Parts: sequence; structure tokens; C-alpha cells
Amino acid sequence: MKTLQNSQITIVGLGLMGGSLAGALRSHCRSVVGVARRSETVERALERDLIDRGTTDLAQGLDGADVVVLATPVRVILSQLAEIGPLLPPGCLLMDLGSTKAQIVAAMADLPDHVQPLGGHPMCGKETSGIESADPVIYRGATFILTPLPRTSQEALALGRELVEAVGSQPLTLSAERQDFLVGTVSHLPYLMACALVATADATTSADPAAWRIVAGGYRDTTRVAGSDVTMMADILLTNCENVLQAVDVFQEQIRRLSRLVESGDESAIRAALSEIRRERLRMYP
Repeated sequence: MKTLQNSQITIVGLGLMGGSLAGALRSHCRSVVGVARRSETVERALERDLIDRGTTDLAQGLDGADVVVLATPVRVILSQLAEIGPLLPPGCLLMDLGSTKAQIVAAMADLPDHVQPLGGHPMCGKETSGIESADPVIYRGATFILTPLPRTSQEALALGRELVEAVGSQPLTLSAERQDFLVGTVSHLPYLMACALVATADATTSADPAAWRIVAGGYRDTTRVAGSDVTMMADILLTNCENVLQAVDVFQEQIRRLSRLVESGDESAIRAALSEIRRERLRMYP
């Protein structure tokens, strides 16, 4: 029976997430092979002891793999699936780290029958990107969503869960549609909100040199994700457009409601609304 300990894991894409996963897995499997577009990235991953060996040749990296993880932007994953499928050994588990799942899972359904597909989305990361930002501990304590297909065997799902738990994450199995709906509000909307807040500050206060001297932790914390990789975030927004726009509509209703309360000058109503929101926030994060 295939276990993580006796598996060769090939990670395609050695940026923040792929490089971090490689480093987190090295002590839990037979070997970790890294595949990247640039030889400099492979060399740096080797220098940092994140991988056992690496290559810029996709077919070479996939040779002998028991588990393959696609750690590239969502639309790159979509384009890679058709190419990678025929190159995978029989029984190979193919996972991904894409932040949206419906389109990826639909494309995985067309993989050759000898491949075991399993969608994945770790709920962690940083606003920085690239191999230099790779940090094996970022997965610890994070929820790691798994989206099996009807064709995914119980053995393949168990191996995927073993991988997730080995890096310190907590597996959560969801359908692709349910995961995309949820992250549209709790992950992708906050990115747009952070971008809008930066744009608002730029349009209103940036001309005053004192503005950036009085920026406090609240602004920095709230806008942190606006520094995320643009290519990655554009892919996310464009492959989860409907759910993101639905979340934006609800957010606009809520900000208008709060704006009307401020405009009314009704302190008791303002305090009641803010207290209710505060209680909900404390319930979510005690």
C-alpha cells in the first residue's frame, strides 16, 4: 500500500506555496523533486534544502512520481493538467494548491483513468511571493481544503490527507462549489477590500506628507493582503468571479447601512450596530 513515507513527491512550481510545501514534506517522504521554469529557482531551492533534486524539465520531474502537486497560479494549473496527465505513472495522486476549485476539478475529471485526482487549497500564505519567501512552517495549524472527485479512490484521499497532516495542516473535505462560495467571501473579498482601501487613501490623503507618518497598525493589517502577487490574485478573481461579485454586493449593502447610521447621528443605533458586529467578531475569534 502506498504511504507518504515511501513516496516520491514532485512539486511543480517552486514559489512561496510550492517551495514551502517542499520543505515541509522532506522529512516525511522518500524524496521531494522540484520543478520550476527557471534554473535559478531550482538552484535556490537546492541551496535552501527545500528539495532533494530539481529540474526545469517537466517530464523528467514527473518520472517515478507517486504524488504530484501543482503549485502554480490557477489558470496555469488549468493549462498544465492536459499536458501532465499522460506523463504521470499509473496510480499517481495528482493534487493542486489552487485557491479556486470548480474549474480545476472540472478539468481534473478529464484526466486519464490511471491518474488519481484530488483538488486542494491550503488556507495560508503570505503577501510576498517567490522561492525566497518559502517557509515550511506556514502550513502549521492551517485548514487545508480537499476536493475529491467521484473517481478519487478512498486510498488516494487517505494519502492526500496524510500529506496534509504531515505538514501540520488540518484537512477539511468540501465540494468544489461549496469551497468557492465560502472563500469568495472570507478570502477573496478581503483582498478587494484591501485594494480599495489603499486606492481610497491614495485618492484622498496621499498628497499630505503627514498621512504616511500617522499610519497605524489597523491600516497596515487591513491592507496587508493588497501586497499579494497580482498574477495569482487576478487568476483567483477571474476563476471565482460569480462568488466574488456576490460577496461584493453584500458588502456594499453593509457599508451603505453603516454609512446611513453615521449620517443619521443616532448614537444609540450606531453603538447597537457596532456592538452586534463586535460580538460576532469575538465569537469567531475569541
